[in-house]
Amino acid sequence: MKFLHTSDLHIGKTVNEFSMLEDQRYILRQICDIAEAEKVDAVVIAGDVYDRAIPAAEAVKLLDDFLTDLLARKIPVIMISGNHDCPERVAFADRILEKQGLYIAGGYTQEPKRVVLEDAFGPVDFVCLPFVKPAVAGGRTSAEAVESILGSTPMTLDLRTRHVLVTHFFVTGEGGRMPELSDSETTVHVGGLDNVPVSLFGMFDYVALGHIHKPQQIGEGPVYYAGSPLKYSFSEAKGNKYANLVTLGPKGQVQVEKRQLRPLHEMRVLRGTLEELMQQGMETTVQDREDYIQAVLTDQVELLDPIGALRSVYPNVMQIVLEKNLKDPGQTLQNPILTGRKSIEELFGDFYEMLKGEKMDEKRLEIVTQTAKEAQG
Repeated sequence: MKFLHTSDLHIGKTVNEFSMLEDQRYILRQICDIAEAEKVDAVVIAGDVYDRAIPAAEAVKLLDDFLTDLLARKIPVIMISGNHDCPERVAFADRILEKQGLYIAGGYTQEPKRVVLEDAFGPVDFVCLPFVKPAVAGGRTSAEAVESILGSTPMTLDLRTRHVLVTHFFVTGEGGRMPELSDSETTVHVGGLDNVPVSLFGMFDYVALGHIHKPQQIGEGPVYYAGSPLKYSFSEAKGNKYANLVTLGPKGQVQVEKRQLRPLHEMRVLRGTLEELMQQGMETTVQDREDYIQAVLTDQVELLDPIGALRSVYPNVMQIVLEKNLKDPGQTLQNPILTGRKSIEELFGDFYEMLKGEKMDEKRLEIVTQTAKEAQG
């Protein structure tokens, strides 16, 4: 049995005021092509299909195009909802769609949805456990909720059969070791209440995780976050994105390979003076100039409209950071002073917070707003 594991599509996401829809269309088509080239028996999507609970119409259409493409290539799809999704919307018409090879697990049920696919070695049982808040599943913590669901009588597993868990939680390794995070994850984990220990998954031959955007293995067993197919923050700029190609042989034999995903636009951090970056842009390829850019400017003098100047060479500059205003140069990736397409009020607010270490109060914000209106006529 061979399947492709991906997650955290976040269809409809906006990054620094830039719509990622065309980038997502490009990468989803690539996933379809990889799945067909590798002759997989299924594509597994481990949650956070959409970026918002109520997705925009164009996001819904893109997901429809993606799933239709896979099914047209005779590739079954197993998909669950994540914490960003509305379970009812993701699972709409799920029973009808099963006849076409699209298996969806939306909201919480006491007995998880199970999808059985066959190969030469017998059945493979895909157990689908979408994201659920602990209280809904009768637990105080996510660990209690997951343990309760997996330990329920209907969930008794035949250990002679191969089982794959598809789920969307914050899973920690041995000794509570935390997964590696990036700035694009929005969930705050308070006091470990969201943590689910990897030890709960020992009965599964492979665990297809969603929720964390950096691809990684959790613990020493076959438990993997595939990660998001695209970079959604500059903290991810140095890494690559992958889909996991999983091959199940006879019981106990699992092979996990990475298939790199190549984006329409890379995310890159450039550092130097305005003049240096402009010159560098002139000497590079058109494709590189169209990447998503965070520019860390090292100029020690005041600059007039640096973002306008940079966008004449790099049209997709997302952020500018003025290094001279930072107490710690290490802040540059986390605290951009000027951000892509923000309003004047937002830009002044960011600048004020960077200098003062506190947010602008309402009185000052009113002055900025009034001044901006007067300046614009």
